Order: sequence, then structure tokens, then C-alpha cells
Amino acid sequence: MEKTVPTWKKYTLSVEEASDYFNIGVNKIRALISENEDADYILWKNSRPSIKRIKFEHYIDSINVI
Repeated sequence: MEKTVPTWKKYTLSVEEASDYFNIGVNKIRALISENEDADYILWKNSRPSIKRIKFEHYIDSINVI
């Protein structure tokens, strides 16, 4: 039996999960990653980015326009 962790409990999210969770398009998430490759809300697994959910929430809270 596979255990599934709810998205709101995950520490990191894939780009697709982040897109669904934050209601932001996948292309916009990828653009934010490419513009801010060293941002503290990105965790790199080899060449694949993951979004640190809570840190990205704080980032979203601090900006006015995406």
C-alpha cells in the first residue's frame, strides 16, 4: 500500500505540484526558477528543481505581482 502525503504537508513540491497548490501556471513557476536559480525556496536535485513550500509561500507573500 502506497502512502500519500497531502500536498499541504509536503516540505518540497515538484513544479507541477507547486503550480496546482499555488494556482500559478507551470511556465510561470519555471520562469521564476530560471530568474532566481539561487533563491532559497528552490532545492535542486541534480538538474531538477523542487519548490520549498513554506519558503515559496513567504516569497509569494512578499511580492505584489507575479
